[in-house]
Amino acid sequence: MAKKVLVLAGSPRKGGNSDRLCDEFIKGALESGHEVEKIYVCDKKINFCTACRQCNAEPRCFVHDDDAQEIFEKFRDADVVAFGAPVYFYGINAQMKTLIDRAVAYNPHGWLDNKDFYYLITAGVPQAIAKDTTANTFHGFAVCLEGIVEKAVVYAAGVGAVGAIEGRPELKQAYEFGKNI
Repeated sequence: MAKKVLVLAGSPRKGGNSDRLCDEFIKGALESGHEVEKIYVCDKKINFCTACRQCNAEPRCFVHDDDAQEIFEKFRDADVVAFGAPVYFYGINAQMKTLIDRAVAYNPHGWLDNKDFYYLITAGVPQAIAKDTTANTFHGFAVCLEGIVEKAVVYAAGVGAVGAIEGRPELKQAYEFGKNI
């Protein structure tokens, strides 16, 4: 059965290494007949959550008129969400974290629940610990939701320069995860 797949590409560097992981994941998903939409988080205006909690009443932000509502409507409708992010100081980059923080407006309303999550992570550093620290941020988001299945983490270390991921096995991993949704 075809699924709706949302790919949130968090890197500000289009065509970079984490973006390439996203593209391979998408390629596999499309080849398996799934419907896929990719959003470049950096192209969207997403303001910081102010913790006003007015959103507890209904699933919308009462403070900001930005692109978060549109993104979370697509998130709500997706069966699968793949997060593509580079490692910045052993965590996800600010653009992706800001989007996740804005999810507070939609969490109590069930918009984010019952999805499969995939994490596509790249790091310029070679240390394996960057995988754990970065994936833990995504995991922290997932455990706040209901019915989330964390399906896979693809982690490519030591790929700081644009194109450094080419020829690496992580591209095939991302493709296979997309193909086997």
